[in-house]
Amino acid sequence: MGKGFLTFATAAILSAVSNGYSFGFDIVDVTGMPGGTVYPALRRLEESGYLTSRWEKESVASADARPRRKYYEITRTGRTVLAEAVKRYRLLSEQSPAKIREPRTSRA
Repeated sequence: MGKGFLTFATAAILSAVSNGYSFGFDIVDVTGMPGGTVYPALRRLEESGYLTSRWEKESVASADARPRRKYYEITRTGRTVLAEAVKRYRLLSEQSPAKIREPRTSRA
């Protein structure tokens, strides 16, 4: 992943983390993306310095009878890159030639 450029999917994942969704399954759930997209993206975002992570204590996971979770947190650099991505994708959607129409009422 190049520094400073995020795909739409990666920006959505980083946005989910910035909004408090801090572990993989929650991010999969809120974004609607498959785990095969989310987990590699989380790894790349961390390698790029946009996220940090920490594993929860084994005792917490054991008490809930589930595997340990890896919690992610956005970094200052991640927030900067996300802000730029949000601007870029907002501009793209505003420049779209197709206009959104109001739904028409059914004739039933």
